[in-house]
Amino acid sequence: MGLKCGIVGLPNVGKSTLFNCLSNAKAVAANFPFCTIEPNIGVITVPDDRLNELERLVKPQRVVPTTVEIVDIAGLVRGASKGEGLGNQFLGNIRECDALLHVLRCFDDPNVVHVDGQVNPVRDKETIDIELQLKDLETIEKRMQRIEKAAKVGTDKDAKKTFEIYQIIKAHLEKGLSARSAPLSEEDWKTVEDLMLLTTKPVLYVCNVDEGSVVNGNGHVDAVKNAIKGENADILIIAAAIEADISQLESFEDRKAFLDDLGLTDSGVAKLIKTAYQLLKLQTYFTAGEKEVRAWTIHQGMTAPQAASVIHTDFEKGFIRAEVIHYDDFLKYESESGCRDAGKLAVEGKEYIVQDGDLMHFRFNV
Repeated sequence: MGLKCGIVGLPNVGKSTLFNCLSNAKAVAANFPFCTIEPNIGVITVPDDRLNELERLVKPQRVVPTTVEIVDIAGLVRGASKGEGLGNQFLGNIRECDALLHVLRCFDDPNVVHVDGQVNPVRDKETIDIELQLKDLETIEKRMQRIEKAAKVGTDKDAKKTFEIYQIIKAHLEKGLSARSAPLSEEDWKTVEDLMLLTTKPVLYVCNVDEGSVVNGNGHVDAVKNAIKGENADILIIAAAIEADISQLESFEDRKAFLDDLGLTDSGVAKLIKTAYQLLKLQTYFTAGEKEVRAWTIHQGMTAPQAASVIHTDFEKGFIRAEVIHYDDFLKYESESGCRDAGKLAVEGKEYIVQDGDLMHFRFNV
């Protein structure tokens, strides 16, 4: 299952520095706007300590973690929704992403220029929000024109219902609010999925702070927290400059010592990836054998056949059953045979909802 997160933000807020920490790809990081024009793409592994434990117990020939694709998207300016700056290209790149990592500058440094001349993360957030909302308004108004006649005649009940949903979203956007917080049911959202609205995408606000603010934040971070109340979005404090230093350390011991000195238990990059996972309501299951231990990404609530399809569509088509061991049981009994002897290997059918950390073995026939 491919997962793509787009890093967005105004020019010069630390997007490319953060991208370089996340990925082996080296995007240019410089002290002027529009340093990034084409989106840089990097594939990163998702940190999961459970893989280390499975490797220790199973001793496979190789270990394959799950991955996330990170896209460093060009900085945006006012008027992007109308094509200003790199507007149309920027908005098109966002549309292709599953979630957004919105980087906000929450540090003061006279040596790093700000596109608007003054550090104000709430204003920066609103600048991008407005451009995305305006683009969504344009999208929804065009779609409303297409079905308005059928909706008003009343003979097409589906068109009437869809038009009413469009009206709710339109009114919400016109208030300066992102579509993700519109008062719609889960069923209503399914009706308008094909619109691919930019402001329905899950968003994680990444507050880029100085070293002294990385543990407890600062006034800029507090202002952002107040600004996103009720928005159904998460926030993460990170110091991109610190992450850049951590990324240069090769050994685990050196990285841990560096984090200990700062009073941190985990790197900001690791927290970011894990938070993005939660944001998209994703979880992991494992397959484990002598040849390979592998992590697989699925959506929360997936059934066993749906989870099997992530490996290969034939697994879902010919699904017979799944042999399941919960991760904690595997850790306790240390092997598949130990779990079987203890009655901790379950045989599950098509209705089984996969749990995070399950070790799965699928039986199928095509």
